[in-house]
Amino acid sequence: MTMESLLLEAAQQKLLRPLDVQFAFMVGQNAHPAVMLTSALLSRAAGEGHVCLPLSLLQEEEQTSGRTHTLWQALFEHAGPLDEVESHLQKSPAVSDGSEATPLVLSEGRLYLNRMWRNELTIARFFTQSDAVVTGDPEQLSAALNALFPASDDVDWQKVAAAVALTRRIAVISGGPGTGKTTTVARLLAALIQTTTLPKCRIRLAAPTGKAAARLTESLGAALRQLPLTDQQKALLPTEAGTLHRLLGALPGSQRLRYHAGNPLHLDVLVVDEASMIDLPMMARLIAALPAHARVIFLGDRDQLASVEAGAVLGDICAWVNEGYTQDRAEELSRLTGSSVPAGTGTQAGALRDSLALLRTSYRFGSDSGIGQLAKTVNEGDVKAMRRVFSQQFADIALKPLRTTPDYEAMLEEACAGYADYLELLKARAQPAEILDAFSHYQLLCALREGPYGVGGLNEQLEQMLNRKRKITLSRHSRWYEGRPVMITRNDSSLGLFNGDIGIALDRGNGLRVWFPMPDGTIKSVQPSRLPEHDTAWAMTVHKSQGSEFNHAALLLPPQSVPLVTRELVYTAITRAKKRLSMYADEALLAKAIVVRTERRSGLAALFARMG
Repeated sequence: MTMESLLLEAAQQKLLRPLDVQFAFMVGQNAHPAVMLTSALLSRAAGEGHVCLPLSLLQEEEQTSGRTHTLWQALFEHAGPLDEVESHLQKSPAVSDGSEATPLVLSEGRLYLNRMWRNELTIARFFTQSDAVVTGDPEQLSAALNALFPASDDVDWQKVAAAVALTRRIAVISGGPGTGKTTTVARLLAALIQTTTLPKCRIRLAAPTGKAAARLTESLGAALRQLPLTDQQKALLPTEAGTLHRLLGALPGSQRLRYHAGNPLHLDVLVVDEASMIDLPMMARLIAALPAHARVIFLGDRDQLASVEAGAVLGDICAWVNEGYTQDRAEELSRLTGSSVPAGTGTQAGALRDSLALLRTSYRFGSDSGIGQLAKTVNEGDVKAMRRVFSQQFADIALKPLRTTPDYEAMLEEACAGYADYLELLKARAQPAEILDAFSHYQLLCALREGPYGVGGLNEQLEQMLNRKRKITLSRHSRWYEGRPVMITRNDSSLGLFNGDIGIALDRGNGLRVWFPMPDGTIKSVQPSRLPEHDTAWAMTVHKSQGSEFNHAALLLPPQSVPLVTRELVYTAITRAKKRLSMYADEALLAKAIVVRTERRSGLAALFARMG
């Protein structure tokens, strides 16, 4: 058989996607079979969120896949010796080192789609070569920091993070839930305004989703109002955050953006929250649109799930945070903060390391919080400690079995009860804003999209149960009903609705309309027929919940092991809960999941090492 026929057979057997095979045919036409196979594998890897295909993994791929499927054995046998693959790729007209406009780029033993390679290079250069030192009066900066951060005998990592951002054009601040990222940014913005020499300081706030932008608007606004600023200084502070798509001027019906390298954003300071959700292409487009003088501060939790799309940019950046600061930088930060900031021992990526800050203390969860203890043990992958946490009978967490049909029915009943306050307000025909707020108090989260343990099956089961309980009234002729919660899954800049926005269908005298909270605190209603692509949102995936918090979060895991259920997914779900967490899972499968890390293959960390 030819490589072409083997690849077609692989698509029929769902080992590869038809897209992967067609891509291999396009770039590998008249090329060696090894080029066709690696092209198909690269396309598959891109579909799984990886940025590149390390050629060093081909041996592992051959051994692992070959043991489970004879067709894989045939594919690799037809490709020839693996130690000759790189040579075949280098001879292909479809492959270059990036100096030519070819579909594929081979760099440092990694095969890329050309655009992914360019995006990665843009990001690496930005964080290692564009991060200029910002000069200022050290005494003035130190005085501002001392006035805004209370005195402490220990190293105040919030104060250190503010000092990092005040003295560098680019800063990345990472921390888990309750570590004070918002408080830190509010105070550093105040210090920036107090010490800036600019006549105007144009500050913008952004986040990847509408929900995350609304949360940033609310939390940062509350923190800023408590700071001792003059009316003139307060006038410089931003009053609302927007989505990254809105910030960049996404054009309706197009992939083009209004702001780019040729038409940069009009701002001096940009704060971007929930940076773990930013994929590689979006980060590259954001960087391209920044004016050369602008400061940018990225906030996020490095331990959360990576973006749905390609890459794990924040994780790759923060891989260097434990290496510590360079000696000169540690001394500078010690002088500015008045505490002894330790230097690291690493010698690589110094420019990047000196722009990072890690917040280490959670102020939300005390020693009596099961949520906090559980998040810590899961993040550390400590199975024994996780089991101890569940055995201590904390009031705010519960692990419930999900093995039998009665277990599944009980979970549905508890989910219906979780939405009780929302359903009561719906029945009372409360104001849309009140109903929207109540809906966010409880949320059922899952790992999968399809099946009885996925979003599709759960939403259908919950609708049927709520209909039987007469809490909602389903229609035979329409998917729409009073109280239907929906989540937008495709951006529509003309409507001002973006991926992740949640709305509720309500009839307030003008027919059924879907009501959405906007980042500025207003409520907007849209006719159902005008909505972009959307899903029912009684249940949502953990990925889609990023950027949101709920008083009570409930996580449902499938009863069998699946690759999607990893430590990062479980940690992200746990940290969506503010006051109460319910977990429906088999304890053995949960233990297995938290020792498995989410892997996103890229060359970004290696680029930081080479450039920094």
